[in-house]
Amino acid sequence: MNSQLHLRASHLPNHCILLPPTSSHTFSVLNSWGENRVVLGLGRSFLGLNERILGSRRKTLINKRKKDCWVIRASAGGAAVWDGWMPEKSSKTPSLSEIFWPSAGAFAAMAMLGKIDQILAAKGISMTIAPLGAVSAVLFATPSSPGARKYNMFMAQIGCAAIGVLAFTILGPGWLARSTALSAAMAFMIYTRSVHPPAASLPLLFIDGAKLHQLNYWYALFPGAAGCILLCLIQEIVCYLKENVKF
Repeated sequence: MNSQLHLRASHLPNHCILLPPTSSHTFSVLNSWGENRVVLGLGRSFLGLNERILGSRRKTLINKRKKDCWVIRASAGGAAVWDGWMPEKSSKTPSLSEIFWPSAGAFAAMAMLGKIDQILAAKGISMTIAPLGAVSAVLFATPSSPGARKYNMFMAQIGCAAIGVLAFTILGPGWLARSTALSAAMAFMIYTRSVHPPAASLPLLFIDGAKLHQLNYWYALFPGAAGCILLCLIQEIVCYLKENVKF
């Protein structure tokens, strides 16, 4: 007896589907943008596999057989190559409030950091550094993303900044220090499971920023981690306003 399964590929790990070869199935796999579809019929044996590709260049590969099921991997091709060049499709257009409050939060963050800069100007240091602009985008625009987790942010900010200082201390300025520091920062974030993209720029900022050299290992806490504390407070306000003041 035939059965029909409709599966969405974006909900499957590695786009893998397990089906028993002892029964006949017809199933369709919708890709992540929901347009193209792959329809496969699987009979009792490998020779009974029928394949049709509708409206796409997607390829279907039979990888191997495991005990009671065939392992089928739907690999992206053709249209999938260009998918990353297109905006993510959503069921709704962002409302005005969903655009306004993150933007207002970014303005408030940079304004407050600018005021702090005026106080610190006599010491020749600044809180307004480029990575904090990227942190603002992560915290205010995508608060539920992995990069916005507090653990990821502070672990990466402190660790990557310290790596930058260490690389500069050992290797001095130049391409070798920058390359080594960035590579070590990537390894650190992956090992500690604290990937936070803006933190990857902190080692480079220190190595190339002569005004920051005087901070030495204090750079691990200032201005990156210290600035993130302020941004976290503003994020809480932004998230509250997005949820409760809509227009």
